[in-house]
Amino acid sequence: MPRPRRPLLTRDRIVETALALIDADGLGALSTRRLAAALGVQGPSLYNHFATKDEILDAVADTVTVAVDTSGFASRDWLTALRDWAWSYRRALTAHPNIVPYLAQGPGRRPAALAMADAVYGGLVRAGWPPARATHIGAALRYFVAGSALGSFARGFVEDPELYAAHYPHLRQAHRLAEHQQSVDEGAFALGLDALLHGLAAEYTRTVDTVESARPNG
Repeated sequence: MPRPRRPLLTRDRIVETALALIDADGLGALSTRRLAAALGVQGPSLYNHFATKDEILDAVADTVTVAVDTSGFASRDWLTALRDWAWSYRRALTAHPNIVPYLAQGPGRRPAALAMADAVYGGLVRAGWPPARATHIGAALRYFVAGSALGSFARGFVEDPELYAAHYPHLRQAHRLAEHQQSVDEGAFALGLDALLHGLAAEYTRTVDTVESARPNG
């Protein structure tokens, strides 16, 4: 009886399986040996598609990044575009929090990450932000989004009411945070994003709008 045919090994299969392993067991759990075993192949087979483990990680990271929507920077005002991008970015990262530490290292040579940075920076500069400030804004939003995706604030508190009642009187309701994880975490992100964007809008008025209004007509 002939052996069942194994699915064809492709870059997409390797990346999909690597991401599943990282999602399940963390970034440190990924090795080429374990990845090959999950794919039902020998380790050297992977090197027909990727030269190194870091190349695999780059491809996994870009698979996550490509889901981020930056289209608003080409069609909406800069403030709305930033808001939409931040929420889309957060959704992509919170779906795969274990890859966030690798993404946080920067775009490197990853095409999707560089395309995202280009869209954000280009949109801000077109809106009138000075290049240095556009860089700062992109970095600030990236720090904020990545930090929010690293873990759940709400789930950081154990569900033990006696712990808080006995020693931390101001945290008597902290044991309930985990059961309201989504509303707590998303509410915190929304508040922080609103504050950040409000501050940027004020900065825009003080700097960009002031400079534009001071220019002579014609």
